[in-house]
Amino acid sequence: MANTTAVEELDIVIVGAGLTGINAAYRLQTQLPNHSYAILEARDSLGGTWDFWKYPGIRSDSTMALYGFPWRPWPYEESMAGAKAIKSYIAECAASEGIDKKIRYHHRVKAANWSSEEQKWTLQLEITCEDGVTEEKQIKAWWLLACSGYYSYDKVLPPTIPGIDKFQGQVIHPQFWDENLDYADKRIIVIGSGATAITLLPSLAEKAKQVTMLQRSPSYVLALPRKDKTVKTLSKWMPRSWAVTINWFQRMFFETVFVQFVLNFPNAGRRFVIGAMKSQLPKGFAIEKHFNPRYNPFEQRLCFCPGADFFKALHKPGVSIVTDVIDTVTSDGIIVKTGGEKIEADIIVTATGLHMEVLSSTAVTVDGKPVNETIGERYVWNGCMIEGVPNAGLLTGYTAASWTPGVDVRTRNLIKVIKHQDKTGASSAAPHIPESKRASMPAGPMMTLTSTYARAAMKRMPLVAGIGPWKAGTNWVQDVWAMLFGSVKDGMKYSSGDKDKAI
Repeated sequence: MANTTAVEELDIVIVGAGLTGINAAYRLQTQLPNHSYAILEARDSLGGTWDFWKYPGIRSDSTMALYGFPWRPWPYEESMAGAKAIKSYIAECAASEGIDKKIRYHHRVKAANWSSEEQKWTLQLEITCEDGVTEEKQIKAWWLLACSGYYSYDKVLPPTIPGIDKFQGQVIHPQFWDENLDYADKRIIVIGSGATAITLLPSLAEKAKQVTMLQRSPSYVLALPRKDKTVKTLSKWMPRSWAVTINWFQRMFFETVFVQFVLNFPNAGRRFVIGAMKSQLPKGFAIEKHFNPRYNPFEQRLCFCPGADFFKALHKPGVSIVTDVIDTVTSDGIIVKTGGEKIEADIIVTATGLHMEVLSSTAVTVDGKPVNETIGERYVWNGCMIEGVPNAGLLTGYTAASWTPGVDVRTRNLIKVIKHQDKTGASSAAPHIPESKRASMPAGPMMTLTSTYARAAMKRMPLVAGIGPWKAGTNWVQDVWAMLFGSVKDGMKYSSGDKDKAI
């Protein structure tokens, strides 16, 4: 039924109450305290990824010293934490700053239309009440921040697995994991070789009779220490706040150096990572077959595992890797093409990829013209705004480094834009490229990952030119420099809504 109450107006609406949305809220209320805001969350709890995903072993894939909030650092020694611990941490941080009171749960943003006449967004909401009845509501907002990441919660990349309908056991995708699934003493095949599969294998091996990771092509996997005792050690000689700051910067330094080394010297980086994997694997393991990717590190995501748990699992009987192509699925297993080998299974886990979309399921329009369908033709401005879309932030983190430093610097860049509007009286700000310049600009994907799911999403992702502000950013040092000293006028068109008034 329709809600006929007056339309609510806010300065800023944040969509998503995950880590990205909570971080954006903190930056807004501390740097723009005179602007009203609310966080709209479609689910019944905060946490985003860490509330949604339920598969065994779900954890961070980067060190928590960097993944945690810069304004309230991760307080525990566990370096790569599990989902429950991360969600609890996010909740504590939100409560400590009063951000939790700004969250409106069961509020799904179905559509968002920018009106140049009103100089505002009109959001169409679907609100689920306690009795399950849904209501519709409108909210007007000056700014809209999309903080839901780039993975869909509702759908996955459809896996093409010949004969999968023949299988008489259970088929499950990690995204829709059934927490009541009993896999003790079962034979399990995990199809895939990405971060999800790397996480699942050691966790499933704790109870399952047999776990086989069936991969079409290998991945790079590096082990990180399970505990980070740097802060505890440094705190013996200095205030904890100093120790935390030093630890953050040294972690960022080493991560940046490592990422840039591997990106700029891929052959040397490849030798280093393969050498590290070799030292962790069982003696005589077929490294050339199972851990020799065709691509360079960071062309697809480099996987990490805490305390080498992935490699330790491969020392156990009943845990193995098969690198081959699926010929067909049978009623009780999978036959691969090389030699017709059959892998028997009771459960098949399809960790084959996710569906990527930067605007989630929200239908976005500007003066009635659709944005979603043309987003693959639009450039991204400093990794945080989309060409031709006024007063809207698209906040995502790094893919080749820890997520949070990237999303934080992009949030701060947006705040610079809003502050410039406050100073000049501009009511709208939209990235803009003159047609004469646009025709000669390079056009590359916002994400350079070559994973199957990333390639499938190319048309749903904005473009980058690699010049000026038309970049996504992969280096925190460079991005912070650009944020601090770059001009918010470069590549941006400001307007007051009054055609006769120039900004």
